[in-house]
Amino acid sequence: MDVKRLPDGVGLRTPGALVATWFGVGLIRPAPGTWGSVAALPLGVGILYLAGPWGLLGAAVAIFAFGTWETHRLIRGFPDDAGHDHASIVVDEVAGQLIALIPALFSPLLWLAAFLLFRLFDIWKPGPIGMLDRKVPGALGVMLDDVAAGVAAALCVFALSYLVP
Repeated sequence: MDVKRLPDGVGLRTPGALVATWFGVGLIRPAPGTWGSVAALPLGVGILYLAGPWGLLGAAVAIFAFGTWETHRLIRGFPDDAGHDHASIVVDEVAGQLIALIPALFSPLLWLAAFLLFRLFDIWKPGPIGMLDRKVPGALGVMLDDVAAGVAAALCVFALSYLVP
């Protein structure tokens, strides 16, 4: 496991960097997006137990909104186009992973499926997920493709929930 630095002049002392990197998790290498998704799992499962699927949806919406705002603030400090979906920005993975967990409820097997399916859709970016990634600029574009990947994974997990006891 390796740790990567943010671009010069951008530090973790700003709220934008803390939120966008999910408290530094996005600086872990290799595969920072996967580490961001892993970091979301205990949060998501905890929210499921404390507040149920509606609480998890509310948390995903809040993280999406706050993450979009703070990512916007962070990427303004990046040189040139280095900020558009910079590998260290993983708050988008956190929001998407929480969405993917919603239909998993209290099944550890479905939590694993939600994780794997979200990572598959986030990396592969089929159809509208890839279009959102390519066409929507700025912080909103950084966040939206992962939300779409989370929705796609959630639909698959929902279908799987009828097959898994």
